[in-house]
Amino acid sequence: MTSRVILISAAISEALREARFDDGSPVDASGLRAARAAADAGTVPVGGHLWVSPTVRCRQTAEALGLEGAVEATELAPLDVGRWRGATLAEVSAKEPEAVGRWLADPTSAPHDGESVRAFCDRVAEHLDAAAGQDGRTVAVVEPEVVRALVVRVLAAPETAFWRVDVPPLTVTELSGRAGRWNVRAGRPLVGPT
Repeated sequence: MTSRVILISAAISEALREARFDDGSPVDASGLRAARAAADAGTVPVGGHLWVSPTVRCRQTAEALGLEGAVEATELAPLDVGRWRGATLAEVSAKEPEAVGRWLADPTSAPHDGESVRAFCDRVAEHLDAAAGQDGRTVAVVEPEVVRALVVRVLAAPETAFWRVDVPPLTVTELSGRAGRWNVRAGRPLVGPT
């Protein structure tokens, strides 16, 4: 049995534009326009199973894309950055430069009292393993770091590679596989510039 998981990264938000750790901010107006344009163009993949990360931005993106009935998958929640939530990377780097350096270099580190990159990758990979048992196609609207974590895991890359994977808004990453062996097709935009 071959499983196909199609990950759609959420539309742009103010937090993403500002390089701010997500604080529950919604999709901004340009992100909504782009998602609706993709829905209107008919370029949104469909699947028998629909999942959505439990963030405002992902739920709004799924709605704008016309993906009704998506099941909230708490296992696909974004990386928990603890007390850094809502701050910009520049702000945190100015206050806690050693902690940021440790966090970026060591996947087991969680100086923000949240989740380490390793624990995050493990969590989302477990959810992917569950998807492998489902026949057919699954579509999930997720935060960019969820895509990063899954790409790292399916390629068996070291967790330090997490920071080397760029995931633009409203792009599609496809994972297909069976028996624990996945292939990756990354970076297809849903729609051109609006």
